[in-house]
Amino acid sequence: MIAIIPTADRQKSTVKVRVGFDKLDPRVLPEMSVKVAFRESAGAGPVANRTIALPKSAVQQQDGRDVVLIVQGGRAERRAVTVSSISAEEVVVSAGVALGERVVADWPKGLAEGMSVREIKQRAKKLKMAKGC
Repeated sequence: MIAIIPTADRQKSTVKVRVGFDKLDPRVLPEMSVKVAFRESAGAGPVANRTIALPKSAVQQQDGRDVVLIVQGGRAERRAVTVSSISAEEVVVSAGVALGERVVADWPKGLAEGMSVREIKQRAKKLKMAKGC
């Protein structure tokens, strides 16, 4: 979901939303309407349903847990995350990192928690809200 249009039709009990597709089916046409149902997450409200998309290379398995390295004060800080879905290029994380935190996108060999890190500007990206939020 890209956007929820902030108006509702009370008689029809409908709300307009704008969606995007990773792969477009040729049967889907512009301005087409469909009836959809959204699954509810365990939490409620806008904060509980926020997720963040990270490159697959940013999430590693350590001691049976999914972890990322966050850059805090020029040092790598290991943080456990909750992965809610995985695609070909991205991992969607629902807990463990916050929007705007710096994550090591591709762990260099030998990088460990507490080590000094330096940002490479052309590769540094702020976290973004995952598609579908």
